[in-house]
Amino acid sequence: MAALLIDRSRAPVAFGSRAVPQLFEELQRPEPGSRLKGLTSLCDLMHDPERVYQTVNGGFLGQLKVLLEDEDPSVRTKTCELLHVLTGHNIGRQALLCSSLLPPLSRLLDDLSSSCRRNVHRVLNRLTLLPAGAHALLSLVPKLMLKLRTQEEEKEEEEVQVLLLSTLSSCSRLDPLPALASDGVSLVGRKLAHRSTNIRREAAAAMMALSVCEDGKQQVCEEAVLPVLVELLQDRDVEVQANAAGVIMYMVIITTGKQRCLDLNVIPVLLDLLVSKSEEQEEEKDEEKRRRRKALVLYSLRALTSLAEVPDGRCILLEQLPLLVRRSEAAEEDQDVRRAAQTAVRVVTWTP
Repeated sequence: MAALLIDRSRAPVAFGSRAVPQLFEELQRPEPGSRLKGLTSLCDLMHDPERVYQTVNGGFLGQLKVLLEDEDPSVRTKTCELLHVLTGHNIGRQALLCSSLLPPLSRLLDDLSSSCRRNVHRVLNRLTLLPAGAHALLSLVPKLMLKLRTQEEEKEEEEVQVLLLSTLSSCSRLDPLPALASDGVSLVGRKLAHRSTNIRREAAAAMMALSVCEDGKQQVCEEAVLPVLVELLQDRDVEVQANAAGVIMYMVIITTGKQRCLDLNVIPVLLDLLVSKSEEQEEEKDEEKRRRRKALVLYSLRALTSLAEVPDGRCILLEQLPLLVRRSEAAEEDQDVRRAAQTAVRVVTWTP
């Protein structure tokens, strides 16, 4: 009866503080099956922060470098899964960044195993939760952009594309220049019209990060992605809409961006978002959704404020001034939204 309870896919786990050292000893055995069992048991243990602390402070993390280069794809995949579990804890993320594991880990982006590649992207994405992690991955951005290009041919699974775009977005928020130098606007722009909502959402977020600097704004204008972004303002997903509005908010800071957006007749679309979303927000109970809707309204108001700086934009907005005034005076309105609406009213009504 007891034999039936034995899980043959896992290595036996010693009691107490001996468990982690014993399993890492198991990883040094020559048989791939033994290494796999040890890795599987370690994945189970690393959900416990105390075990992660023991692994990091016991100096065991460096032993995984050999396994990342193992000839068995199952071992490489399971090792990356273990790193993914470890990076679920802040101490694990910090330890990985201080280790020598990033170079061999990044080489596995080209692994023949799709499961291994997926686990690598999961690990890299978790590292960007730390500013130091995003900074450490900046040198990897050109390779990530190349992966984004080849995904169109390889038809990589949706989760991998979402993770890749999310990682690029985090790195580009820190410094957009490496992605911009690697044809980032063009490559990310191709994902904006993807059939997957998750991919559209992350692509729009990455585009927003690329649009912050002057070079990014110019490239967005030159690559003609603004028409797609204007369409995304009417996407069925609020976060996609908010990210698209964020890009437009940055674009209308420059003269070329203002003119392109006016040519695309973006003002009525942005005004419509102020009306429809304010009504929906009153009924919205979910705090996260309220946060996303607030971002959408704020970005829209700031974009309209910049568009009011040119005569054509001001003429259109003067006709819609009552709407902006209502948003600026409503007592029940969010304070940030009310302040942004008040700024918009001041700019629209400004006279020399």
